[in-house]
Amino acid sequence: MMKNKKKLIYQLFPSYLVITLVSLFAVSWYALSFSRQFYLERTQVDLEVSGRLLEKQVTALLSPLDEHAVDALCKAAAAQTITRVTVILPDGRVVGDSEEIPANMDNHRDRDEIRDAYQGETGVSIRHSDTISRNMMYVAIPLYANEALVGVLRTSLSVSAIDDRIGGIRWRIAAGALLVALLASGISWFVSRRITQPLEKMRISARRFADGDLSHRMALSDIREFSGLAETMNQMAAQLQQRMDEINRQRGKTEAVLSSMREGVIATDMDQQVISINQTAASMFSIPMETVFGRSILEVIRNHEFQEFLNRSLNTGESVESDILYHHDGERIFNVQCTPLMDSQKQRMGGLLVISDVTQLRRLENMRRDFAASVSHEIKTPLTAIKGFVETLCTGALDDREETRRFLTIIDKHVNRLATIIEDLMQLSRIERDDEIQQIGLERCRIADVLDTAIGLCADGIAEKGIHVQLSCAASLSGCFDATLLEQAAVNLLDNAVKYSPEKSTIRIEALTVGDEIRIQFKDEGMGIAKKHLPRLFERFYRVDKARSRKLGGTGLGLAIVKHIAQAHGGSITVESELEKGSTFCLHLPAERI
Repeated sequence: MMKNKKKLIYQLFPSYLVITLVSLFAVSWYALSFSRQFYLERTQVDLEVSGRLLEKQVTALLSPLDEHAVDALCKAAAAQTITRVTVILPDGRVVGDSEEIPANMDNHRDRDEIRDAYQGETGVSIRHSDTISRNMMYVAIPLYANEALVGVLRTSLSVSAIDDRIGGIRWRIAAGALLVALLASGISWFVSRRITQPLEKMRISARRFADGDLSHRMALSDIREFSGLAETMNQMAAQLQQRMDEINRQRGKTEAVLSSMREGVIATDMDQQVISINQTAASMFSIPMETVFGRSILEVIRNHEFQEFLNRSLNTGESVESDILYHHDGERIFNVQCTPLMDSQKQRMGGLLVISDVTQLRRLENMRRDFAASVSHEIKTPLTAIKGFVETLCTGALDDREETRRFLTIIDKHVNRLATIIEDLMQLSRIERDDEIQQIGLERCRIADVLDTAIGLCADGIAEKGIHVQLSCAASLSGCFDATLLEQAAVNLLDNAVKYSPEKSTIRIEALTVGDEIRIQFKDEGMGIAKKHLPRLFERFYRVDKARSRKLGGTGLGLAIVKHIAQAHGGSITVESELEKGSTFCLHLPAERI
């Protein structure tokens, strides 16, 4: 059989006695405080009455002012009483006092009760008097003559006697309260032990629940109410464990989804404080995840466009989308979508930012547009010329053989230019395709042989301008590469150097090993290239001087081909240039591929 449970009332009843005694103590203390307040209020009334009795006499002596008479009146009025009387002028100067010589007293303009009297009110203050070294109550009455303030009459009385009397009462009450407290402590100690022991056990168990040990169960007490509470808390712990398991499963799924997203996700509340962020977003902005929660979005992402974008969505409650420029370790473009964040009641609780890094995509789009425009322009120019000359021939110029020959020569020149452009485009396309699928033909060849072949292919241009080419390359420098592609890169770089070098100048070609890479440098003494053009120099159809490039027969694809040949070998191409001093193009080829 179950042990009979005791009701909590039998344990709590003795404590009512303690409550009663405490209540009596509180009432006694309140009565003591009320008594002091009553004494003080009566003293204030008496002081105000005393002041009113002297009001007319003092006012008569202030208008006109008779300082000697005022001081004499103060001393005479207070001679038979313990009340102190003081008269102060509107400027704070004391002209009469029942206990001191006015001339020796400080200016009273800043006293609290005097300031209130200047405002037309009866000023009251209790404080320590430095003049007579006692706690005093001051009552200040404004004095008027013809509706003008002519002074302040202040009466004061020591409150030390009241404090002494109240102090005696306080000690008697305190002694009685102490006896009652000792008696109540004896009773409450016994009762408390009976009640606190099961409560302490429950507290320890509840702490284990709070620390996450929801598998723990509370021991049942022999008190019916406590036993019922323990059973309820045990059921609560079991239900919490089930819900926590479900929440953890859901959280794990959500975190897995957010972590797997290529887009950055940031959730904020209505005050733009971050409440959630995934790893992708943290990586985008180079911020540690553990430091962002609860901080403003402007602190996390130092970009006002983000804040304004989020503001617009939070204020309107609509979904918005835009590209935002962000500067951090270079310029990046983010596509940001912001939608309202709703709670379970469909109420707006903040905003949800979904951020995609579209820097490369936008750059490719711009390059595609530029490339399409450039291709169209480069092809349209010779086609327009060919069409014009053909139309001229068709309208009767065929009869003039010399003119016909000249027109056909020009047409042939433009046809060759078109063929060169198309051939370069096809070659560039093949290099990019081979680079993507890693199908370039690698074979061991000597770099000196490749450079000698390139010099031979450019011999006509070199001889025509009387240019001297210096080649510095160790005969033993060799490796595995696509000789045809590397030869094409060398020819393009050397041909560029020849075109833009002055007559009888020198072009230096040097191949050497530096660290884990091989560098092939082409240095000319030409006009040089302005720094603003260098970042775009290897783009398709980009020309520093369009008119001169076309005049020299360039297609605008040579350096782009060189760049992709270098990338196909796992390397890169760089350029250094100074106006009027020449340029240096350098192929960087990794040693492990070479």
